[in-house]
Amino acid sequence: QANVVESGGGLVQPGGSLRLSCVASISPFNIYNVGWYRQAPGKQREFVAHTLTRGNTAYADSVQARFTISRDNAKNTVYLQMNNLKPEDTAVYYCNVRISLDQPGDWGPGTQVTVSS
Repeated sequence: QANVVESGGGLVQPGGSLRLSCVASISPFNIYNVGWYRQAPGKQREFVAHTLTRGNTAYADSVQARFTISRDNAKNTVYLQMNNLKPEDTAVYYCNVRISLDQPGDWGPGTQVTVSS
């Protein structure tokens, strides 16, 4: 089981930016698919973005063109750059790592993102 830790959350005003980081104690890191998910109060956890081993990326429609996912395999780290944040982006953001997309994978404890004026 991988140890997954997210960081970078915080309080930001609407229109602001944050960069989340996900570090996982797995090797080799480049064979893992890594995804970001979020869960707002009273709502189910939802997909935000992922980066696959082949380099493909995908985003939820709600964050397309505002969020960018990237990975640094040498640092076992995946980043989520979030720009033009909106109040509806407020949630706990979780990182998931898995070798195959049909596996549940391993989750981190999450990092809180709050967008409010």
